[in-house]
Amino acid sequence: MDLAVVKQVYILRLLSLPLDLSLLLSQNELTMSITSKSAVAKGDGTFIITQVIVSDPQEDEVLIKMKAAGLCHTDYDSLNWGKRLVMGHEGAGIVEKIGSAVKDLKVGDQVILNWATPCMHCFQCQEGNQHICENNSPVVAGANGHTPGHAKLESSQWNGKSIERSFNLGTLSEYALVKEAAVVKVDEPGLNFSAASIVSCGVMTGFGSVVNAAKLEVGSSAVVLGCGGVGLNVINACKISGAAKIIAIDVNPTKLDLARKFGATDTILADKEDIGLLVAAKKVNELLGGRGSDYAFECTAIPALGAAPLAMIRNAGTAVQVSGIEEEISIDMRLFEWDKVYINPLYGKCRPQIDFPKIMKLYKKGDLMLDQMITEEYELENLQQAFDDMLAGKNAKGVIVFK
Repeated sequence: MDLAVVKQVYILRLLSLPLDLSLLLSQNELTMSITSKSAVAKGDGTFIITQVIVSDPQEDEVLIKMKAAGLCHTDYDSLNWGKRLVMGHEGAGIVEKIGSAVKDLKVGDQVILNWATPCMHCFQCQEGNQHICENNSPVVAGANGHTPGHAKLESSQWNGKSIERSFNLGTLSEYALVKEAAVVKVDEPGLNFSAASIVSCGVMTGFGSVVNAAKLEVGSSAVVLGCGGVGLNVINACKISGAAKIIAIDVNPTKLDLARKFGATDTILADKEDIGLLVAAKKVNELLGGRGSDYAFECTAIPALGAAPLAMIRNAGTAVQVSGIEEEISIDMRLFEWDKVYINPLYGKCRPQIDFPKIMKLYKKGDLMLDQMITEEYELENLQQAFDDMLAGKNAKGVIVFK
């Protein structure tokens, strides 16, 4: 029995008061908490590795013991969001505790966390667009802020004050307290948590942009602009989907070497002075017999290249803005001639309970190259080095692992 309960029992006996042990236990459980080593963004461009106090899960919440957390540029960007945050928005782990209303998970389950937590009741969720939930999405509903998709805010405390979890998750922490809807169970013995941890952002975004958004057809041609982590996943998904020609474009020859390993059939080394990649677009036409590609995917996150995929596709082709550029840009409308389609999907139109198991099956089969995506693993204490390597372009993907 917990020491606090023993003390309460002793006091009640001294006072000769009625003893209701079950009530004491339930009261004690409500106040239980653990200490979790976490990366906390301080809101001023810096972060600290510190201790966060995490309470037990409420009715529809789950406490996850994190095993691995993927890193992307959004995590670095969160340092400058002007507020304190438990950092991290992609990861995998093991269910440590569950709330009383949780029915589809049990302690010990292996899981992947999903930041685009659906409510399943709003207009968009009912339309099948769970990734743009109008109630819970930290992007759509909360502008990267606290939404109903977040576990009880007061249940995570730092320096005596409640602290928000990045994208409703906060995976750069030994423990993450999340809503049940943010959890996808993975039935795979001996799960590789590092590989699983990167599914819930870059992999899903790249894979889903090809499979769910563009719906790339077998035998088609595709151009991929930018061969970082997301771009490599786009290339891999194009290959899995049966593209006959996959042309990778980047300014870094090392990334083009990686692109070939992930399925690119051709590569173009771009010039940084090639405004809008119009010269590269001519090379694409040459490779495709004088016509643009069926599909083009922009994965650079460079605003000046927002219109570049339009220059790569044929008439009636499809251009996909994968990287999520959110700035005003100018577009020459002649790039749309003729009948070209330009789409801007979020998070690969993710349906977590459908897409994550599909991705893990492709990984287990050997088609989806998750292990090859991970360049380096780090401990949480070395997060700054992981950021430095990411910003220097050394990693396709870095992962923080927890012992």
